[in-house]
Parts: sequence; structure tokens; C-alpha cells
Amino acid sequence: MISSWAARAGLFSFAMAVTTAVFPQDASAQVKMGVVDMRRAILETAELKKASTDLEAKYKPRQDEGARLTKQLQDIQQQMQAGQGKLTQQQETDLQAQGTRRQRELQRLSDDLQADIERDRNEVLGKAQANMQAVVKKLAEDKGLDVVVDTGNTIYYKTAMDITNEAITAYNAAHPVK
Repeated sequence: MISSWAARAGLFSFAMAVTTAVFPQDASAQVKMGVVDMRRAILETAELKKASTDLEAKYKPRQDEGARLTKQLQDIQQQMQAGQGKLTQQQETDLQAQGTRRQRELQRLSDDLQADIERDRNEVLGKAQANMQAVVKKLAEDKGLDVVVDTGNTIYYKTAMDITNEAITAYNAAHPVK
């Protein structure tokens, strides 16, 4: 079994070989790197903040309907508890049937709402991610960077290498909110 140190040394050697192959200039030349927190960069764009507000407004009526159905369901449960021993068999059966219908409506509404929100969210995030990747690529080219790494996969970096704020500013300029 290879020791952890030996495995890392082998991985480092492999990374250096790949770097030399990918960047064929003099192996002693320094590679210019930058880091970006893609998650933060995407979430903090004006476009995504507006899209989030728009989605909340779009789905608010359906969320309100869910709250209304939940309230009706609670009222039915309270009527059944308050009327225990006082309701006729028919009244109890009717309340149970109403409760079952409301529960089914609520479940259907909740499932549909969740699926619609997830679909819209994925669409917005996918578009924003593609746009941000293009912005980061252009920013890297403008700054003469050879490599940009996402901070989510980075153990350590100097904060001077972080281009996240520049990426957010460039994104907002390239994709202004309408």
C-alpha cells in the first residue's frame, strides 16, 4: 500500500507534468493563477437577485393557496376534536372526507409547486453559471491569467489571487438587470 505522502508526491509529479504539457513555455516560467468563488459570484449578481425576487412574486399566490388549504385542514381537525362524541356518524364521516380531500389538494399543490420552483431555479442558475463562466474566462484573459480555479476545490490561496468581486462587477456590467 502506498503511503499518503508517496501518493501526494506522485500526484504532485503528475500535476507538474500536466502543467508542463499544457503550458509548453519554459517549465521554469511562472504560471499566473487566479481563484474565484463561483457559487458566491453567481449568487451575488444583480441578475440572480432580481430573478430570485421575481420567482418569489411568481409563486406567492400558490404559496398563499397552500397556506389557505393548511388552515382549512387545521380547522377541520379542530372541528373533529371539538365535536368528538357530539357529532353524528354522518357529520364525522363528512368531516373526514373533507379533510382527506383538502389533504390531497394540499399534497398535489405542494408537489406541483416544488417541481415548478425547482425547474425555474435550475433554469435560472444554469443560465447564470454559463454567463459567469464566460465572464470569468474574459476576465482571466484580460488579466493574463493562465488558470482560474474555483475556491470550492481549493485548500489554500492568497486572497490577492481572488477575482470573485471583479467577476461579480464584470457580470453585472455584461448582464444588466432589466
